[in-house]
Amino acid sequence: MKLGFIGLGIMGTPMAINLARAGHQLHVTTIGPVADELLSLGAVSVETARQVTEASDIIFIMVPDTPQVEEVLFGENGCTKASLKGKTIVDMSSISPIETKRFARQVNELGGDYLDAPVSGGEIGAREGTLSIMVGGDEAVFER
Repeated sequence: MKLGFIGLGIMGTPMAINLARAGHQLHVTTIGPVADELLSLGAVSVETARQVTEASDIIFIMVPDTPQVEEVLFGENGCTKASLKGKTIVDMSSISPIETKRFARQVNELGGDYLDAPVSGGEIGAREGTLSIMVGGDEAVFER
């Protein structure tokens, strides 16, 4: 299964590194530089969320706030500009629950699946791979 990761900040970088260390193929994008360690583990850096989505089956989003999630999803080069058929978007950002439901509806209408999955445990938990993840969404999608 091909994974994508959008948002490689304080939380996203160590989360993506742990996925790469576990042997997952990753396509990533972020607004800043991609960590050398992540690239050395085989992650492929691309320019846009759309490119991450095109190359991935499951796309993780870890950005700071609601407007950024909306831009990643629906912006000019957002995830939804790619075909979402067979794709699952997992938003791990801590954002408005009202907007999360709207985003999920829109992604579903475009043929994709959406899970809301905020985390608890901070930077240390992200580095150590011990985050608690609270997942909301369709149980069948989660079980896949």
